[in-house]
Amino acid sequence: MTGDGGGAGRKPDASGDPDPRVRPGRPADADRIRGLQSHLRQPSPDLLEYGLAVGAARVSVAEERVVGYLLPVDAPNRPGLHVAELVVAPGFRREGRARGLLDAAIADADGPVTLQAHPDNDAARSLYESLGFEVVDRRPDAYADGDALVLRYVS
Repeated sequence: MTGDGGGAGRKPDASGDPDPRVRPGRPADADRIRGLQSHLRQPSPDLLEYGLAVGAARVSVAEERVVGYLLPVDAPNRPGLHVAELVVAPGFRREGRARGLLDAAIADADGPVTLQAHPDNDAARSLYESLGFEVVDRRPDAYADGDALVLRYVS
């Protein structure tokens, strides 16, 4: 994962320009991001702390306030990355923020990008599929309330 949001992967959006609301996460963003974790089915506070420490997290901002974030993790033994956490605050959804965060991750990736979603999360699945992600696996009982679909984007 590079630190500047650039990269040789997929163009960030139809215009080719990255979302100006997306920037690298900073340690000062930690409290706000921790608050956003409450919207996830299975947050990982330790993984978030690591992601902030190494500069991997990306955030979406509105008026200087973090309103969404994406936490990617690299696999040390293979190219690409896995989106471990992605959330946008409810009041800022349907504004293209998750798309901007995913575009930045895809642009930074040096291989396939994977993520998982609950099969009943139609809004998320629609977004992922519109970006070119495809369902490649199903993980039974991955969530406390059911299975997870594994989706993959190959640049």
